[in-house]
Amino acid sequence: MLDTVFKAARVVTPDGERTVDVGVKDGVIAAIEPDLEAPRVVRLGADEVLLPGLVDTHVHVNEPGRTEWEGFASATRAAAAGGVTTIVDMPLNSIPPTIDVAALELKRKAAAGQCFVDVGFWGGAVPGNLPDLRRLHDEGVFGFKCFLVDSGIEEFPHLRLAEVDQVMHELAPYDGLLIVHAEDADQIAPAPASRKYADFLASRPRSAEDHAIADVLALSQATGCRVHILHLSSSDAVPLLEQARADGVRVTVESCPHYLSFDAEHIADGATQFKCCPPIREGANQDALWQALRDGVIDLVVSDHSPSTAELKGMGSGDFGAAWGGISSLQLGLSTVWTEARARGFALTDVARWMSHTPADTAGMRHKGGIAVGNDADFCVLAPEQPFTVEVARLHHKNTVTPYDGRELFGVVRSAWLRGERIDLDAEPRGRFLTRGTA
Repeated sequence: MLDTVFKAARVVTPDGERTVDVGVKDGVIAAIEPDLEAPRVVRLGADEVLLPGLVDTHVHVNEPGRTEWEGFASATRAAAAGGVTTIVDMPLNSIPPTIDVAALELKRKAAAGQCFVDVGFWGGAVPGNLPDLRRLHDEGVFGFKCFLVDSGIEEFPHLRLAEVDQVMHELAPYDGLLIVHAEDADQIAPAPASRKYADFLASRPRSAEDHAIADVLALSQATGCRVHILHLSSSDAVPLLEQARADGVRVTVESCPHYLSFDAEHIADGATQFKCCPPIREGANQDALWQALRDGVIDLVVSDHSPSTAELKGMGSGDFGAAWGGISSLQLGLSTVWTEARARGFALTDVARWMSHTPADTAGMRHKGGIAVGNDADFCVLAPEQPFTVEVARLHHKNTVTPYDGRELFGVVRSAWLRGERIDLDAEPRGRFLTRGTA
């Protein structure tokens, strides 16, 4: 006997969009076929589509230690409001960063009882913690993040190439995943004190990404270690990635909504809410990133939600040199990507693949990311053709500084469902902790 049946004219499955019923039992999808029956029936409206709950594998929650920037309660509320039912938390900007098992336990303790969606954790690879990587792997982190350039956080220093090589040699025997912020420190100049966005952009050229990505790909090929390139912003690196895959390098690639929706030509001087690293580049570059998505070179789209206080974002001074680099977008990723995608001829099946199926697959989640029998019954109910204007005061992020304020978008998230139950932001949180190998 099924517990619940979802009935919708449009259901986005890994096999395409279908008119079908989705049956749920004990929080798991048990049947996908016409004319199912159950004691509880959820009927979607004529303008609604049933999507898999989004999986966002690039979220900076910052708790404990910098909880004034963001926290598990506010971040997971924002996620649920945006149709995201699973997040994976980055190992920095919390204090301590997740670079050993003790820090992981502190983070889990801080998050306990606060999460409205399911939460997994990345570990960190920093100078000196090589012996901790296997222990973190055994504790269920989904992989390890490193920087090739100053992270901006003192307690999370970046790795030199020789150290990256050591980490890859450590991870390869147990198939650990290394996720990389790939910018070459030697190609980057200190950001000048300036209100001009062009000055900041010039300090972090495309060549910084391109050189760093080339180095990572060469080391991956030599060691056999799986690698994932975070937040690709330079379209010039696309041929490198295509060739690496042809050569058998095990590499996956993500980009982010801000690189796919904003361009440098339209960022006003002093608008520090747009500052991120690597930076938002020119419109022609953005078009090339969309082509890389179409061609399958970019595999997935995730938020890189990296909030801070308005003061740290330099909202008073407008100084790009001093402002924190990070975009707040967790609640808006689906609508942002869909708005741009629909204008470029893509379908909701593409968006679900980029933002649900492939992030789950890349992280190794076997029961998330798709409306398929045996998966968790995690859903997003979307009205794709309903427009709305972003109002910063209606966002659930702790600090509602975002470049999306006032932007016209399509796609209203009507509800999100976790293991077959609607997420109620006024009720007790029901999110669970996820670990690699069991999610």
